[in-house]
Amino acid sequence: MSITGEHAGKLHQLRRPTFAELYLPKLVTVWREGYGLADVRADVFAGLTVAIVALPLSMAIAIASGVTPDRGLYTAVVGGFIVSLLGGSRFQIGGPAGAFIVLVAVTAERHGVEGVILATLMAGMVLIAAGLLRIGTYIKFIPYPVTVGFTAGIAVIIFASQLRDLGGITLAGKEPSEFVPKLVALAAGLHTINPSAVAVAIVSIAVIAGLRRWQPSWPGILIAVVLAAVATAVLSLPIETIGSRFGGIPRELPSPALPAFSLAKATAVLPDAISFALLAAIESLLSAVVADGMTGRRHRSNCELVAQGAANIGSALFGGICVTGLIARTATNIRAGARGPLAGMLHSVFLLLFMLIAAPLASYIPLAALAAVLVVVAWTMAEKHEFATLLRSSWGDAVVLLATFGLTIFRDLTEGILVGFALGAVLFIHRMAEMTGIEERSPLVAADRPDDGNGERVPYDPALAIDRDVLVYRITGAFFFGAASAIGNVLDGIAEQRKGLVVDFAAVPFLDSTAANVLGRLAAKAHRQGIRLFITGASPAVRRALLTHGVTPPRARYRTTIERAVADIKGGAALSVADDTAAI
Repeated sequence: MSITGEHAGKLHQLRRPTFAELYLPKLVTVWREGYGLADVRADVFAGLTVAIVALPLSMAIAIASGVTPDRGLYTAVVGGFIVSLLGGSRFQIGGPAGAFIVLVAVTAERHGVEGVILATLMAGMVLIAAGLLRIGTYIKFIPYPVTVGFTAGIAVIIFASQLRDLGGITLAGKEPSEFVPKLVALAAGLHTINPSAVAVAIVSIAVIAGLRRWQPSWPGILIAVVLAAVATAVLSLPIETIGSRFGGIPRELPSPALPAFSLAKATAVLPDAISFALLAAIESLLSAVVADGMTGRRHRSNCELVAQGAANIGSALFGGICVTGLIARTATNIRAGARGPLAGMLHSVFLLLFMLIAAPLASYIPLAALAAVLVVVAWTMAEKHEFATLLRSSWGDAVVLLATFGLTIFRDLTEGILVGFALGAVLFIHRMAEMTGIEERSPLVAADRPDDGNGERVPYDPALAIDRDVLVYRITGAFFFGAASAIGNVLDGIAEQRKGLVVDFAAVPFLDSTAANVLGRLAAKAHRQGIRLFITGASPAVRRALLTHGVTPPRARYRTTIERAVADIKGGAALSVADDTAAI
């Protein structure tokens, strides 16, 4: 894979950054850029907004994970503070994640809560080592169908884990952690459904969904939980609450302490610690990428991994569970107007204040309402549109997607990710062989050619390189998940301050769904910023893949040649779909 364009020659001239520059927390970077009173006010408001969202979610995730609700709050307070203090992402919010529910629950069942805390501590060490070894750079290479598949699988698992509390079902024994045995056990207990719990859950979901639709700026989750708690207390509803199951939550943080340690115990929880670290790395870097796409900023992957590792160690010392970056809360932070990492740190401070002040009131919160919150979270994180798009895009992407999805649900999350990645690599090799065999005129790696007058060369046009209004970029070779992240970063960084961007695909014989998704995000960003994006020279197969992933008019226009695209941008006239059809 190679790229040519105005900045291509400069990429090799950049000096190598120092260790201190690579691992400098974004908090320091933001401070150096200039951080005033207006920025502080914005971050205070954003931190308060995120804390209101995080309060019920942190408790709900902890309960679903098989531990007490206070451990979820410890995780958000301590882990979330450290993530923002040391992290390489300006807007990242850390805390307990729904993605960890099944892993933590299984670990707690095997090794107890002390085993979970020890595994969290060890996962933190693994993450710090991964960051210092700069492995974060390569985690970006996970194929897009794998991330969508395991995210959807996690959503299904979360939903299944909440069925018991949603219906107030009473089981004769302990609820199984595996998916199928869990459904069998719940089906056997259907005759014990509590109508009051069902009613509270339905109303809570309706309140959250209704406020998201008609009053999206309101904290729908907190409002639903508060209303459910008030109704439960006033009407004396016969349903389980945090107080009846756990005895409430404490009003202070515990003193830091190391978990019980022995070589045998550490060896036993090592596989769980590696699973924690792998998922924390993937989730946090995905969240950082989402934040980058929403703001146009750039995170530092390895610095973020080091911060996530320190956060997990800190969480474990205070009795918390796994910490990672949280996509939904990070997006909420950005939409609330955050300016820097101080917002994430303040979100943790506000959560601590809520604990100190409102801990007695948490005893009245019904578990059915918290289950409803997680059901909404599962529905939101399922990425239904992306799932359907990948099923339609190609048989290979569908196989990788469904294999990851199925293994995540029925086997193990880590196994699903590893198998999905392996299938994605095999699929890429197959596609490369297929393209090499079929498209003889467009090899994957172009051979050197003599500078003779064979009629194929055209005179160099310096105007395209120095034009301040239009940037032309040419991508050469197969555009796949291994290069998608790097290419996406380059295109995002250079496209700003231009009226038009032309990306030439004339020398691209193949692109996969990960690369197409990168172009889809670029098209959306360019459209928001009023930049005209033109795709030129795309073969029918490449164009179909791009269209499937949202690279469609008016976000992007298709032309046969660079010259035609530049002329249309220079012309400045409004373009219609008919213009696109006529130009192709």
